[in-house]
Amino acid sequence: MYLSDKLPDPSGLEQRAIVDLLLREEYGYLPARPYRVSASLESEDKKFCAGKASLKKLILRCQAEWGEFSFPIYYVCPLYTDAPVPCFIHINFRSLIPDKYQPTEELVDSGYAVLTFCYLDVTSDSADFTDGLAGVIYPDGERKSDACGKIGLWAWAASAVMDYAVTLPELDRHKISVAGHSRLGKTALLAGALDERFYCAFSNNSGCSGAALARGADGETVKAITDKFPYWFCENYLKYSGKEDTMPFDQHYLIAANAAHRVYVASAEGDLWATPQNEYLACVAASDYYKSQGLRGFVHPARLPYAGECMHEGDIGYHLRSGVHYLSREDWLCYIKYLNN
Repeated sequence: MYLSDKLPDPSGLEQRAIVDLLLREEYGYLPARPYRVSASLESEDKKFCAGKASLKKLILRCQAEWGEFSFPIYYVCPLYTDAPVPCFIHINFRSLIPDKYQPTEELVDSGYAVLTFCYLDVTSDSADFTDGLAGVIYPDGERKSDACGKIGLWAWAASAVMDYAVTLPELDRHKISVAGHSRLGKTALLAGALDERFYCAFSNNSGCSGAALARGADGETVKAITDKFPYWFCENYLKYSGKEDTMPFDQHYLIAANAAHRVYVASAEGDLWATPQNEYLACVAASDYYKSQGLRGFVHPARLPYAGECMHEGDIGYHLRSGVHYLSREDWLCYIKYLNN
């Protein structure tokens, strides 16, 4: 395996120092967390999944020092299982239940609840900073160079859902994980780094500026992602376009920043734009930091993985599946297997 000798080393840094570096230089500082979160019921299906679960559509109201913001969330909970139950907070691309990225009945049958929201209900996936949560935080559409972009705002919403989840007596508040795919896999990793209450942060095919090392990438680069999606990040990140070797961090820092709890990276063999080998190597590079925090690191062979391999023995989990860029039933089953270990 190849790990660059130029890779920055997070050892010796406190977790909060790693987070501060990532926020200042890549994702931007998030708005203050809400001091009050409440939910109102908009609709309910008490016979969802053939009567095995309930499905609620809720409006989550978040009150903070900077103002107020509300967005819809969807809550599916098994009905015939011993409480409290574990739960996924899924940051999704759509609000459909079930969805092609969320095999809801499979989760219910495995004994898991799921709280999900569509990222577009928080703020648009565009350079427009006047809509949704962005419009409340940046009322004139302008932001400082170290203020968060859209990934930070979506991560903020995931923690707000967590604020609500821990109030539900039917959920095991110590077994609530966050999950996302692609740009929302980046979001899940950031949410996990910022909120130690999560049991595990699951990143699916998150690639560049997510789980994949930027140095040595043969897929998407910092230049490619910031040319197309500069609004995902803080403006400070743009100075590293085409200059990955000058970054005082790399993406193993984001994995290491989750060291208050478990973290899981999933790759796909055919997802070459996400540079799957660099996602794997970022787990390898973050392992020593996990061990330094008294956690199990990444238990892996001294080689690159084969498609179909799951590495579930450490507090950093990983699998590589065949196929391309997608959040599949196979991925979810691997996540459940890891949590049930």
